[in-house]
Order: sequence, then C-alpha cells, then structure tokens
Amino acid sequence: MTQTSETTVRPATAADVPTLLRLIRELAAFEEAEDQVLATEELLLAEGFGPRPAFESLLAEVGDKAAGFALFFHNFSTWQGRRGLYIEDLYVAPWARKLGLGEKLVRACAAIAVKRGCPRLDLQVLDWNPARGFYERLGLERLTEWLPYRATGAVLHRLAKPEKG
Repeated sequence: MTQTSETTVRPATAADVPTLLRLIRELAAFEEAEDQVLATEELLLAEGFGPRPAFESLLAEVGDKAAGFALFFHNFSTWQGRRGLYIEDLYVAPWARKLGLGEKLVRACAAIAVKRGCPRLDLQVLDWNPARGFYERLGLERLTEWLPYRATGAVLHRLAKPEKG
C-alpha cells in the first residue's frame, strides 16, 4: 500500500471477527506473547456482538485492507460517578505505521468518549513499547502514582473461594 491510499476508521461488525482475531494475534506476536492468546472467533463473537457486548472495536483500514484496531469498553470512576472509556488494545500493523492510523484510532475513541459523556480515556502501555512516546505526543499523560495489579489463574481461584472460619 502506498501513502496515497485512503485510510479509514470504522466500527467493527460481527463479520469482522476473523480480521479482529488475526490482528489480535499480530499484536501478541509483536509483544512476544503469542501463546497467551486464548481468544477464538466464537468467544469474540459472543463477547463483543452478543446480547450484552463486553467490548466494542474499531478497525483501521488502508483502502480495503485491515491495518489495525482499537478494542475498548467502559470502566467506571466511583469518584466522578461516571463511566469512562478504556482502550484495552490499540494496534497498527508494521506495514501501515506512519500513515496516521494510530492517531485516527485514538481520536475516534476520544470522540466516542466525549459523545457518551465520559470524562476520561484510559489505556496502559508496556514499559518497553515505543508507543509511549506516541501517546505522550498526543497529550495523554503518564500516570506514575498508579501501579497495576492483577489476579489470574490459581490466585484468582483461591481468592474466589469462601473464607474458612
């Protein structure tokens, strides 16, 4: 593709699930975590396009070729009493970088947040990812006082068991 090809961002549909999964796998390969992708087309279809969607997504395209995506959902601020928009993943294929698609995806997510009355847009970036500079150039601020925590696997199951005593 050349830089003169038309670039667009649009909401993903159920028909785009195979493309989304391919892009998710590309992102995992970029992060050297291919073995951690457990998502399937069936799961993405049920979770994103079923009766109670858990996420939404946008596809970035160059011409008619999918070049990237943003997957997002609403979070909630107890202090503000309002929902925000959280970008779980944003990815642009290496061949399509420098075409402005990452910025278009972020701006499209920001527009959705503003339209829905969300007072904030959140995301996380791996500490080694060069996209950190990209987000800072767009004006997103790095939060240094917040540290992410997570429970998975055996720890999550242990925590889910009722306390004894």
